[in-house]
Amino acid sequence: MTAPIPGGPLQALRVIDTTSGIAGPVATMLLADLGADVIRAEFATVDAAELPGSVMWSRGKTIVPVEVATALSATADLVVTSDAGVAGELGLTIDAPLSQPQVHLHLPTWRPGNAADALTMDRMMQAEYGIARRQTSFSGAPVDCVYPFASYLQGAWGATCGIAALVELARSGVGQSVVVDALHGAIVAATTTMFTDPLLPLPSTTVGPGGPNPAFGPYQCADGRWLFLGALGAKFQDIAFGLLGTMDILDEPRIRASREEIYAVDLRDGVRARIAEGFRRKGRDEWLAEFAAAGCPSSPVNDRDDWLDHAQVAALGQRVELDDPLVGPVVMGGHPLRFSGHSLAHRPRRFADTAAWDERRAGADSIRAVRQSPVTGAAGPLAGHRVLDLGTVLAGPYAGQLLAALGADVIKVETPRGDEFRLRGHMLHRGQRGLSIDLRDPRGHAAFLALVGASDVVLDNFRPGVLTRLGLDLDSLRAVKPDIVTMSITGYGGVGPLGDLPGYDPVVQALTGIMQAQGGDAEPVFCTVAVNDVTVACLAALGTVAALYRRAVSGQGQAVNSSLIESSTFMQSGELVRFAGRPSAELGGRDYPGPTPLSRYYRCADGWVRIQLPSAQAAVDTGLIDPDRAEPDDLAEALAAAFAELPSSAIRARLEPFGGTVARGRDNKELLLDPTTIADGHIGKVVWPDGAETYLPRSYVRFGRYGQPSMMVACGKGQHSRQILREAGLDAALIDQLVEDGIVVQGEAMQSVAGTGYR
Repeated sequence: MTAPIPGGPLQALRVIDTTSGIAGPVATMLLADLGADVIRAEFATVDAAELPGSVMWSRGKTIVPVEVATALSATADLVVTSDAGVAGELGLTIDAPLSQPQVHLHLPTWRPGNAADALTMDRMMQAEYGIARRQTSFSGAPVDCVYPFASYLQGAWGATCGIAALVELARSGVGQSVVVDALHGAIVAATTTMFTDPLLPLPSTTVGPGGPNPAFGPYQCADGRWLFLGALGAKFQDIAFGLLGTMDILDEPRIRASREEIYAVDLRDGVRARIAEGFRRKGRDEWLAEFAAAGCPSSPVNDRDDWLDHAQVAALGQRVELDDPLVGPVVMGGHPLRFSGHSLAHRPRRFADTAAWDERRAGADSIRAVRQSPVTGAAGPLAGHRVLDLGTVLAGPYAGQLLAALGADVIKVETPRGDEFRLRGHMLHRGQRGLSIDLRDPRGHAAFLALVGASDVVLDNFRPGVLTRLGLDLDSLRAVKPDIVTMSITGYGGVGPLGDLPGYDPVVQALTGIMQAQGGDAEPVFCTVAVNDVTVACLAALGTVAALYRRAVSGQGQAVNSSLIESSTFMQSGELVRFAGRPSAELGGRDYPGPTPLSRYYRCADGWVRIQLPSAQAAVDTGLIDPDRAEPDDLAEALAAAFAELPSSAIRARLEPFGGTVARGRDNKELLLDPTTIADGHIGKVVWPDGAETYLPRSYVRFGRYGQPSMMVACGKGQHSRQILREAGLDAALIDQLVEDGIVVQGEAMQSVAGTGYR
């Protein structure tokens, strides 16, 4: 294999960044990390003392006066905006066709025009779009997240969609506008829980901050320190209960008959108490050693501030040290993707009075040198690309679904037994066709390789070494498809002290400090949003489209890798970055309502509101509280009493004239059954064969060249097996024989999933 090329797969790409907030700067940081020449307008810079993450999010960019960036925008390949007015000044109209071969990526903030700061706007997103109400807690009230997860994912997904449009531009010469709005970002972040059946109640969130499954949650040990027990499934539960001396849990007849009963509403508290009793017998280090020796997943609940010093971070090259021109030496996380053909490098932001495109990076590999023919009748910019999704459970299938949302023909490849998570994870397997095949059988293996020869991407989330054992390593795939793109997701990256361990989202939440940060001085919080799983899926889609872009302009394939560890580091970018004098990142607390009485959740007459007021005096000026109750010790109680009598609409009307910001704390039914979100295409309905209905996200992005996307549905196991193998060139007699011998399964459409979901 040839040595990696210095620079990333986007190294000839020209980008103008005029964004503000969080999502836009994060998106353009990812592009710069991948080698793009990013020129950022000076008016969009953020004071690092106010938003420390901007030191990282501006890395790799040249920051120039706005007039310099404006002058260069017409010659850019990609222009990124977050304000419609700025887009208009550049001659770009949202949702309109572009007159030049260029892509316009628009990443509007929550409620454009609102004066709230970027972190507050993310919290309002999480309130209005159902995320805060879905977090489990003791009280069942909304929980304010100390991380702007939705904005981070709006940025990562925006970068993905922008590059996908550039892949099409390289093929067709046709540009377009791309919109990834705040609700799209929330959808990508919360897809695991963003679904509802109108006839069924939403799941209870009053189960404590450790989540609903007592065998899969945080516990305090004899020395007062916490660990996360990852005993998901009977195999690991048997190991854990044996070590803890709690095998009597399995004496309960219902649990003995079905392990799912461990988190039945009337049993889980007793199971959790019994497990907690077991952990109190020994200190954390002793327990971790015993669980590791027995092969049961577990992790310490670590301090976030220590994460960048972890040996696994160093092994993956995720600790980056730069000298920033404004704040001096900085330690930050690295780029969360690794490419076989390129070695990524980072440099600090650079301020300049003038700028020009770096012509040294242009030439044969430039998008301006490639023009093929457009695909007619396409459903998205990746139409004409086939992806073989070998993923199981969550991250792999969700990455495939996101690529399907971009128009790719994604084939869900699973064993004859099927993906064990296909029912509980139905919301993550949509938009794909189903192939059920035994890859361990030589005939099944040969049939799959024939399919590889007619495909563009092979995606997996196996443990390191599994692909080699299956005979599907990179060399084997390139033997039949020299320019194949592969995308592999692992738990810990395949290198370093933890590299080969199996990865679970909450285990990584604990390890990297997310649980501790959200819990603050109280119990660690198991984030209901599967933050690391959904993020690595989005990053896998990003890596895939970046590799496809590189292939479009150079003809070369690429092997791309990411991991839960790298995604978790990325999703704490603004919180982990270190430099002298930066303020401490926020910590949460028990059932965390928000950081101050002026910025938090309150119960109101029609549910919950998330409010932000600029000062206690503003609260008095609204007429809701008396001046003598504006002191910090009394303010929360006074506001709670005032808001309890008012509906959320009235609270908004009272607060906004005085600089306040208000969002209703909606649950998933309020969001998903809202006629507005259905009419604008964000949400749609699936009607299952038995007549049951599920409301789910419909649109993940809006492309200017395409209309409303059709509703993606989950395929049945092997539902399209015969069709797919015929397309790969296998004759009918051979396919019949493979089906008869059980090597291939031809299945049926997926039936109802009413009442079934994740977490």
